[in-house]
Amino acid sequence: MSGPDASGAPAAPRFDLPETDPFTRTYWDAAAEGRLLIRRCAGCGRAHHYPREFCPHCWGEDVAWEDASGAATLYAWSEVHRNDLPPFGAQVPYTAAVVDLAEGPRMMTRIVDHPADGLRAGMRLRVAFRSLADGAPAVPVFRPLSE
Repeated sequence: MSGPDASGAPAAPRFDLPETDPFTRTYWDAAAEGRLLIRRCAGCGRAHHYPREFCPHCWGEDVAWEDASGAATLYAWSEVHRNDLPPFGAQVPYTAAVVDLAEGPRMMTRIVDHPADGLRAGMRLRVAFRSLADGAPAVPVFRPLSE
């Protein structure tokens, strides 16, 4: 997602911003409304994330969008202090994480509003949405529930 800069030259690509296409438009529109979508297969009944047009479990094509609850548990995390890839260097430190959604799928994300040294495996989380740049789609991030 990049356009020309003020001089008319093409801007450097933004690798931290999601690219939308006709298939994923539904996902990004829901995120803009504060809703997390997953996909569920009618054939095997399993849910998956990231959105795909087929089921990665049984390869079925009868897959539909479904609102996720937004509840998750923390599976693994790492506090990133150095990232040399533009534009991530300006975003450090941040906490990269893998979470287990209540519906079953595991997803990569970031933990926000909580220090990494206070995290623990199995911690209950709730989805939130953040835009990484002006005009960019909102992306799902997670924050711990009060305990």
